[in-house]
Amino acid sequence: MAKKFNVIVNVPALQTNTPFTYIANDAIKNDIKIGSRVIVPFGKSERPIQGFVVGEETTNEFEGLKDIISVLEPEPLLNKELIELSEWLADQTYAFRVSCLNAMLPSLVKVNTKRFIKINETKITMETVIALLGEEQVTDLKVNELSFSQQKQLNQWVKDEFVTLEYVTEDSAKKKMINWLWPTMDLSEYEQEQKKLRKNATKQVELLNIIKTLDVKKGISQASILNDYDVGRSTLNTAVKNGWLVRKAVEQYRDPFEGRQMQLDQNLALNEEQQSAYNLITQAIEDKNAKPILVEGVTGSGKTEVYLQSIQQVIKKGKTALLLVPEISLTPLMVKRVRARFGTQVAVLHSGLSDGEKFDEWRRIVRNEVKVVVGARSAVFAPLRNIGIIIIDEEHSETYKQSDAPRYHARDVAIHRAKKFECPVVLGSATPSLESRSRVERGRYDFVKIQKRANQKALPNIQVIDMRQHLGDGYNENFSAPMVEEIRHRILRKEQVVLMLNRRGFSSFVMCRTCGFVLTCPNCDVSLTMHMDSRTMRCHYCGHEEVIPRLCKNCGSDKIRFFGTGTEKVQQQLAEIIPEARVLRMDVDTTRRKGAHERLLERFGNHEADILLGTQMIAKGLDFPDVTLVGVLNADTALELPDLRASERTFQLLTQVAGRAGRADKTGEVLIQTFNPDHYAIRLAQKQDYEDFFYKEMYLRHLGKYPPYYYTVLVSVSDRDERQALKNAYEMLNIIQPQLSANAIVLGPTAKSISKIKQKYYYQILIKYQKEPKLHRALLEVLNKSQEKFRQGTRISIDSEPQNFL
Repeated sequence: MAKKFNVIVNVPALQTNTPFTYIANDAIKNDIKIGSRVIVPFGKSERPIQGFVVGEETTNEFEGLKDIISVLEPEPLLNKELIELSEWLADQTYAFRVSCLNAMLPSLVKVNTKRFIKINETKITMETVIALLGEEQVTDLKVNELSFSQQKQLNQWVKDEFVTLEYVTEDSAKKKMINWLWPTMDLSEYEQEQKKLRKNATKQVELLNIIKTLDVKKGISQASILNDYDVGRSTLNTAVKNGWLVRKAVEQYRDPFEGRQMQLDQNLALNEEQQSAYNLITQAIEDKNAKPILVEGVTGSGKTEVYLQSIQQVIKKGKTALLLVPEISLTPLMVKRVRARFGTQVAVLHSGLSDGEKFDEWRRIVRNEVKVVVGARSAVFAPLRNIGIIIIDEEHSETYKQSDAPRYHARDVAIHRAKKFECPVVLGSATPSLESRSRVERGRYDFVKIQKRANQKALPNIQVIDMRQHLGDGYNENFSAPMVEEIRHRILRKEQVVLMLNRRGFSSFVMCRTCGFVLTCPNCDVSLTMHMDSRTMRCHYCGHEEVIPRLCKNCGSDKIRFFGTGTEKVQQQLAEIIPEARVLRMDVDTTRRKGAHERLLERFGNHEADILLGTQMIAKGLDFPDVTLVGVLNADTALELPDLRASERTFQLLTQVAGRAGRADKTGEVLIQTFNPDHYAIRLAQKQDYEDFFYKEMYLRHLGKYPPYYYTVLVSVSDRDERQALKNAYEMLNIIQPQLSANAIVLGPTAKSISKIKQKYYYQILIKYQKEPKLHRALLEVLNKSQEKFRQGTRISIDSEPQNFL
């Protein structure tokens, strides 16, 4: 009896949440399971494409159904729970289900479909086809790269049956294979073989002596024989030929921790507040209570130790744990602590790994070879079974929200998965998001506070420097006299300094002093930023680069001036003001290469630098005992943005970065430079008063009818033609507005604050509401309409609970 399978197909231009039905023949039907990736024929051309099996049934009725061509893995990379999760995720984020399924998998797992030209040798020669189209197009046809005349001739050849267009698929997921060797004889047989050798065959004698010491079951890698024992390749090949060894290719995991020493540690004693948090979490584990727990603990309060001991309890019960961190810059530090506690039971998933390493870590999880997964946002989809706890560290971070489809928030996905596994979700932060803290007030989350540092030391003293009074100090626009004096003082005492400026690059923009012309990106509605390391002007939105101008492009004047400040410029200024200071810079530009975050932090931890200068990536998670001074060079950066979360992010950032100082025995101090010393976000960050900030900000949100008092949805429309973008935005509004009550608030369509990015114009509609039962159906209609618009060149996206409104 044949089996029918429901398959979600991966066709970008024709996405749908409705699965297509296929059948499988006897040869492969038993290999296909829920979650399997398969290759299926699609459309009139029956082009082979990838699909995901989301359902199955046994049937005698299969007339008109197409056969599944092949199954890509013997065991699915997605389990049934994740397949069901993808359906919920698509509905909640207004995304197509195939986007959700693809988002769950490591990037190496994808199928490339190529078209190639097959000739009818009785009617045309290959030379003729190559002469018109070129050799590359024959083997990998890309019609959009052909000229009109080339396309016309190719279409005629297809019509006249001179050529046919064929498809081939290639799975990019590759296992790492290495040669492995095993002994084939017992000791006496090797002794006999040695007697047969000539006296001058010294290399073969040496190899036989090595073979006699090998474990018959374990064997040895060929690389180890060649390198560690200094055996020649020809000698080894002769041994295999003589039957002394058998050689086979075996799979080897790519290890993200290769070459790194691991030292196991023990549990630390918990203080009274930590114990209280631990007890609340472990009780939830015992009770299988999926109600989220918010742990509000000051910086340095030992939240991580509470996490680790809670995970230990879960593992003792035979369950698994998932620990999320907001940024890959924090991952090395957290992974180091988790591996020190749980060793090789830990897997890591984040964008800093190579594609091969992510693929292998994913398969270790699928094969149930690990107990703990540590990772950034997308690790929330780790295919763990029997999850006993999910922990989200620094839960307030906006990086937990995905900016592309599916636009999920990791916190929401974690809470949904926790309900399925009946396990707690622990949300930890010194500065919880207003959404999470307000859910505590409404009784939807459990809550525990840790108000003292684990080492019983006081929080650092925080001083606010009014830059309006220090612009004439004689240094420059970035450094006040008190800041420079304190930095010098710390360097003399062999202590370390962390400096934060939330802007990378050298200068924010270039302007002609003669005519006022500002050099802007040709693709985006933003100015270009100067980068001295590459000596280019660079766009931080599309990546466009051009040389630093010597003359004004508008009037030809040589009176070019560089305005604004970035980390690169501050590094240069530090070298001029304090030449003896050794500075490490940590921003997007210096951490592009794999492992760069870890190497920089390791160098700083080894005292190879006195100052760590960086963007907001250094604000969280760093724990260096000799950092006694934290300096914020411009606290106003985020406050300048016209965004409802500007004050919240400023308060969180200042509080978090202040927590990097004085984490060990030495007293810490924090200096915050600002032009707005009286702003409540800065004033309350100085006092480290989260409670006061929470109630102040909630009052303002209530006045403005913004989250968490109102839900929000942002519909964005973009097109290369600005008029078309605006027209389609109004078309979407006409679908949505009739379904809303008078209580809903609709803003727009309006141009985004940066209205042009990558040659496309953006318009958006913001909907604020409390209860709109018909809105969900209207937004699903917009989603389905977006496919039609996609084929016309217009892009439409729906973002439920956006983190940014810019």
